[in-house]
Amino acid sequence: MQNKPGVFITGTDTGVGKTIVSAGLAMVLRERGVRVGVMKPVATGCLGEEPNLVSSDAVYLMEASGCEYPSLINPVRLKTPMAPSVAASIERKEISIQKIKDAYHEMQKHYDFIIVEGVGGLMVPITNDYFVSHLIRDFKLPVVIVARNVLGAINHTLLTIDAAIIRGFEIRGVIFNRVPQVNLSMIETTNPKVIHDVTGIPILGSLPPMDDVDVDTCQFGKLKQVFQERIRVDKILFNARLDETLAPSLG
Repeated sequence: MQNKPGVFITGTDTGVGKTIVSAGLAMVLRERGVRVGVMKPVATGCLGEEPNLVSSDAVYLMEASGCEYPSLINPVRLKTPMAPSVAASIERKEISIQKIKDAYHEMQKHYDFIIVEGVGGLMVPITNDYFVSHLIRDFKLPVVIVARNVLGAINHTLLTIDAAIIRGFEIRGVIFNRVPQVNLSMIETTNPKVIHDVTGIPILGSLPPMDDVDVDTCQFGKLKQVFQERIRVDKILFNARLDETLAPSLG
C-alpha cells in the first residue's frame, strides 16, 4: 500500500505541547475537508485500570479529529508515567512494535492525512532497542518539532534537529508553544531567529498560552482559530498528496 501523506509531531522534551499542536492541526485540516487520522502510538501515564487504560492525549486527538477508529489511535497504553521501555519493564509488559505498525497501516486505509504524535522526544526508548526515531523511520513521515521558547531552547532544539538530520528525516519546521503575545523577553524574541539562522529550518509559528485549552479536561477553546492565525499550515502540508478536490481549500 502506498504511504499516505502525514506528519510526525515530535518535541524537544516531554510536556512541550505536542498534543495541542497535533490537535490544532487536525482541527484545521478537518475544517478544510480533509479526512484526518490521528495516532498516539505509545502513551504512558494513562488513567484507569487494566484492561481499560485511557490516555487523555489520545482522547483529545480523537475528539479534535473526529476519528472513528479509537482502537487504532493508541495501540500501546501504559500506566507508569515514564519512558515506555521503563514503564513496560515496571508493569511486566512487552511492547509490540508490530502492533503499532499494524494500527498505523490500518489507519492509512481510512484517512487522507495522518498525524502521529510521538512520546517525549526523538531518542525516547519505546523498547530497549527501538526508539521514537525508529518509529519515524518506519512510518516514513516528515517531522514537525515542538519546542518551548525559554532559556535552553536553542540547545534543545538544535540537538533535536541534528538528531533528525543525521537520520535522514525531512523536517517541516519548528513550532514554539506557550509564547506570550506581548512583552516578550529578549530570550523569547531571539530564540526563533537564532535557530532558523543556524539551521535554515523554517519557524512555523508560535502558540500563546491559552487558558481555555486543556488536554486533561478535553477543552479546545479557541485552539482552531489561534492555530489558523499563527501557524503556517501550508508549510506543514508541503507536497502532501491530498485529493485534488481539496486542493483549493489547502492553498
